[in-house]
Amino acid sequence: MLAISHLSKTYPNGVRALNDVTLNIDRGLFGLLGPNGAGKSTLMRTIATLQEADSGTITFDGENVSADPRLLRGKLGYLPQTFGVYPRIPAIELLDYLAILKGVADRKDQIDSLLRLTNLWDVRKRAVSTFSGGMRQRFGIAQALLGDPKLVIVDEPTAGLDPEERNRFHNLLSEIGENIVVILSTHIVEDVSDLCLRMAVLAGGRVLIEGKPSELIASLNGRVWRKSVPKQAIPEYRSTHTVISTHLFGGETRVHMLADAPPDAGCELVAPDLEDVYFSVLRDSAC
Repeated sequence: MLAISHLSKTYPNGVRALNDVTLNIDRGLFGLLGPNGAGKSTLMRTIATLQEADSGTITFDGENVSADPRLLRGKLGYLPQTFGVYPRIPAIELLDYLAILKGVADRKDQIDSLLRLTNLWDVRKRAVSTFSGGMRQRFGIAQALLGDPKLVIVDEPTAGLDPEERNRFHNLLSEIGENIVVILSTHIVEDVSDLCLRMAVLAGGRVLIEGKPSELIASLNGRVWRKSVPKQAIPEYRSTHTVISTHLFGGETRVHMLADAPPDAGCELVAPDLEDVYFSVLRDSAC
């Protein structure tokens, strides 16, 4: 288990990126959902021992990582939001180099296995710098899995991927998450809804809500209403109703509102989804 207790971080420019964050994360896929600037990357970098928190502790399998980061580094795989590669170096050679840096003993067998797992075997002799976005992300997962880590952190892994690559990446993450702790940090609601057994919403450096996606969705049953309204009427609806989101559909603007009874004539009760949970929590935190 990964235990994060009362973690806070303020940068020298005065931005408080983390504010008393506490999370307990078991084996499996855990989704960390939040808007850009929520503090997700700061939390991921702190867990990955790339920077120190101002206060709070991190323990993994009972070991105090905050006191000695080396206790985690040998068990960690990390795919940052963006990562650079050496130009003109084939994927298989770059993985071998990274495996040496990581102290992996059985390099050849493990590299071959990871290239097949990530569907990169046929392009193993191509330079990673020539890969498409999806191929590069799969290479990122391959390097993160070197050394059989017990904790894998992936930060915004599907941003910019086309639907086919996104589905392939989802399947890969699901397979990886069966036996180890995997933290998926993203602002894409569908990634968490499709993959994660548990999740938390982070905004303004604070954990706003935590739990199983299915239970959080069920908490809104009977309370989400939808109505198609003219675009120019949206400001009025926001001032008089609890609007949690707006969507364009077939040229119309659909408004989702939160209420225990029909908030307006012509409203339709709809089954909530994780997007409704996400936007309702963000709205409450801004009020």
